[in-house]
Amino acid sequence: MSDGPNRILDEFARLMTDAAGAAQGVRREVETAFRAQAERLLNSMDIVQREEFEAMRDMAAKARAENAKLAERIDALEARLALLEAEKATKAAKKTPDTPHLKK
Repeated sequence: MSDGPNRILDEFARLMTDAAGAAQGVRREVETAFRAQAERLLNSMDIVQREEFEAMRDMAAKARAENAKLAERIDALEARLALLEAEKATKAAKKTPDTPHLKK
């Protein structure tokens, strides 16, 4: 009879272990189903994935940097053009006499 209560406790412990294993299996199935449903929902909402967002963010940063360089280059070219036009106007003004010559 001394073996009786221990056997009952052993059976109960085995039952609880099996129940815990089954609960973990159910938990994994629920998580998988939830993830699949959440992914379907996000895809239907046209939400971008993180990788796509980061790639676009990097492209935008690169484009902004390139635009800044091009703006600086345009400013430098416009300043150079203005200087050349000013020099051209100065040369033209020196060639033109102040008073017109009249023929008699």
